[in-house]
Amino acid sequence: MKLFSCLFIAVFTVWGGMVWWMDIRDVHQADGVAVWQSLFNGKNLDNWERYLGPAFPGHEELEKTATKENVFSIVMLDEIPVIRISGEMHGSLVTKESFENYHLRVVYRWGEQVTLERNSGLLYHSYGPLGTAFGTWMASVECQMMHDNLGDTFLMVDSVECSTRVDSLHNQFVYNSSAQFVDFGQRFHRRMIRKTHNAEKSLGEWNTLELICIGQKAVHVVNGDTVLVNQGICRRTNGVSYPLTSGRLQLQSEGAELFVKEIVVRRL
Repeated sequence: MKLFSCLFIAVFTVWGGMVWWMDIRDVHQADGVAVWQSLFNGKNLDNWERYLGPAFPGHEELEKTATKENVFSIVMLDEIPVIRISGEMHGSLVTKESFENYHLRVVYRWGEQVTLERNSGLLYHSYGPLGTAFGTWMASVECQMMHDNLGDTFLMVDSVECSTRVDSLHNQFVYNSSAQFVDFGQRFHRRMIRKTHNAEKSLGEWNTLELICIGQKAVHVVNGDTVLVNQGICRRTNGVSYPLTSGRLQLQSEGAELFVKEIVVRRL
């Protein structure tokens, strides 16, 4: 469904015991109320932390030459500065700042260099140390950027959980806004949630990925289409679930060259 014509999906949070809601249309029509903040200044990555994890199996030789500076760099593309993520090593580009109740927009496209496969992800509500998830990333929720899977959800660590309306199709859980809620997390033996439909553009074109987070709810939007909504996002510690509503943002280096020309956020 198109984001701008969506009449029935609402994002909400709980303050003081009361449920507050906002139609997604209002989020996009709030220009002038909330100011967009660019997370890329076009000059450097001083407001980001760079981290390298292990090499890909069979590509260990790349570890000898890979550095934080050449895996995550700024280059000129079509005469404008962009963030280049080489993808040659497992790695994380993570904001130094934490975000809560926000609307994020990332504009990116794939490059020609493929080390393993065209895979990356936008990781949100990130917490704890780098290296916790798969030896590289912080504990988080992933909005998948992998080619042909843009907008899917993957829960990066055992302790992160959520509830999502899904249908079970061909042994996969596929988002359906009219379906019943299903709990996801390692203790439910379910960590992957598929988008409702493919809204990704062809290779070589720029994609616009948006993430709208309010309270424990997160909306994944691909090129203007709402493709998945997660609710009840939480972290479970010692048998107790705690709301997970904020955290740092991460962009993955995970197998292929990726260019990001815009990454902006506004508070809601």
